[in-house]
Amino acid sequence: MRKTALAAAVLAGATVFTVPQAASASAAQASGALTFRGMTLTIPSGWRVYRDADRVKVITGACAKPSGGYFTPKCEAFWIFGPKVIKYGHEGFSPYRGDQPFYPASDVQRCPFDGKNGQVLGKPYASGLRQVGRGHKAAFKGWFGRCVKYDNGRQTATFHQREWFLPASKILIVDVWDNPRLATVLGAATWRS
Repeated sequence: MRKTALAAAVLAGATVFTVPQAASASAAQASGALTFRGMTLTIPSGWRVYRDADRVKVITGACAKPSGGYFTPKCEAFWIFGPKVIKYGHEGFSPYRGDQPFYPASDVQRCPFDGKNGQVLGKPYASGLRQVGRGHKAAFKGWFGRCVKYDNGRQTATFHQREWFLPASKILIVDVWDNPRLATVLGAATWRS
């Protein structure tokens, strides 16, 4: 959400709208291989995979609601999205292009850490190409994020939203937990010929 719109939304106690989620994700897959749109990732032991149509949630730590959709707080995870989600992945439900953060909503969403506060995504702190397996480079963007109180906009925490976008493969990977192992897992991806 734009900074200019944040104050109005925070003060108004605006209603939250997000991309519709399925009632619950499919059963968790244990560590092993995860294949999505021709990309295969080796999932470390202890990580759990939940599939839901054109999105995959990979839980990497504690998670209060494993079947929860994107923006569900208190769930250490990253997401892998396909073209159906990318089509509505920019603020206001327009297509995600990579020049703005992935934000499939029209309002202030919950802070990833507590759910009591809202989140605001700001300027990028990093951008460039990152390897996602042999022969595939993703457009990478890291965005500064802040958690703010809904009633007065006071900052309560900060986070980074990292995005790897593979437009030709129609894959977007989003992480708001700065998982230190994720870049290595993505770099070791294999691809179907």
